[in-house]
Amino acid sequence: MERESSQRLHISAKFSAELEGVRNDLMTMGGLVESQIERAIDATLEGDSSLAEEAIDLDLDVNALERSIDEQCTRILVLRQPAAGDLRLVLATIKVTNDLERIGDEAVKIGRQAISLTEAGAQEEAGARVRDIAGQVNAMLKEALDSFARLQVNAAATLILRDDDIDEAYVAAKDWLTAEIHAKPEALEVSLAYLGI
Repeated sequence: MERESSQRLHISAKFSAELEGVRNDLMTMGGLVESQIERAIDATLEGDSSLAEEAIDLDLDVNALERSIDEQCTRILVLRQPAAGDLRLVLATIKVTNDLERIGDEAVKIGRQAISLTEAGAQEEAGARVRDIAGQVNAMLKEALDSFARLQVNAAATLILRDDDIDEAYVAAKDWLTAEIHAKPEALEVSLAYLGI
């Protein structure tokens, strides 16, 4: 009986360590994605192609972590067959990992647009709008990752409401850029790059 109890504790400790490892990898991935966004936006605002290239290059690490986390979660689901809260945590981790990978892909697109803007020239007003929206988005991403890491439901719930502010800022920026395109057709390429960002 004592041996059986000891085995259960060993298995439980190993399972907890596996869950903690997945969570740590997810936080590492989140940090890389935050860095991608920051570099891509800084590249846009500063006209720095090397920063844009750094943001693009980080995508290899983000994708590798996504594959690793996915494999770890699959192994946990198959071998450990988690239930209740542990199952929800593993499934949420899979979903968050997928979302982070997509955010990383968007940072790559921003990096590519930043390279185009470096060659085509920047618009100060459009840059200010990008800076405002990017600041809100990156702050939201950091807080979302913190809420997930600490499993703080209330913090996550209030965070969701802030998405409307970002949507409003995006619509205002889009409307302004559309007006710029009509007023200055020669700036079409640059305006479209900012719109993509």
